[in-house]
Amino acid sequence: MSEQENPPPEPVARASRDEVRRRLLAAAARVFAERGYADSRLEDIARAAGFTKGAVYSNFGGKEDLFGAVLRERSDTELSAVMAEVGGTDDPAEAIGRAARVVAGRVAGDTERNRLGLEFAARAARDEPTREVVASLRRAQREAAARTIADVGERAGARPAVDPELAALIVHCLTNGLSMERLADPGAVTADTAERALAAVLTALLTPRPDD
Repeated sequence: MSEQENPPPEPVARASRDEVRRRLLAAAARVFAERGYADSRLEDIARAAGFTKGAVYSNFGGKEDLFGAVLRERSDTELSAVMAEVGGTDDPAEAIGRAARVVAGRVAGDTERNRLGLEFAARAARDEPTREVVASLRRAQREAAARTIADVGERAGARPAVDPELAALIVHCLTNGLSMERLADPGAVTADTAERALAAVLTALLTPRPDD
C-alpha cells in the first residue's frame, strides 16, 4: 500500500494551558461534589480530566487551592451573568429585578456549587489554611458586589441607603444563607422565593435616601 493510500497519522495537538485548567476545574467540581473534599484525590481529578497529577500542580498549589478555584470560577460566572443583565438599564427597579432573577436561578439550580460552598465553609471553621483561601475568595466576591452596587446606583442617579461595601456584605450573606436553606429545604426555598427575598433586600438597600 502506498504512502498516499495510508498516510501517517497527524500529530495530536497539545491542550493549551487554558484548556488544561478548564478541564481540571470541570473534573474537580464533579469529583468534589460526588465524594466530598476529604475523599477526593488529586490523582482521580487529574485522571477524570485526562491528565496526570503533575498537571494539577502545574496550575494549582494543591487540593485547597483547586477547591477554592472551583468556587471562584462559579462565583465569577454568576457575577458576569449579573453584570450582563444589569448593564443595559439605568432603572434601579429593573436592574434589581434582573439581578435577583439571575442570582436566584443560581441558588435554586446549582446544587453542586451550594454543596461545595457549604463543605468548604465548614472546613474553614476548623482549618487555618482553608480559612485563608475562603477569606480571600469571600473578600473578592464582596468587593465585586460592592462595585456592581455602586455602579448601578451611579448610573441610576440613586444614593444607596448604606455604603456599597456594607450593602455587598448584606447581599452576600443573604445569598449564602439562601443557598444553605435551599439544600436543607428545597421545597420551601424555591427560585421564586429566593428571587423575592433578594429583590426585597436589594430594593431596601438601593432606595435613595434624602441628602444630608
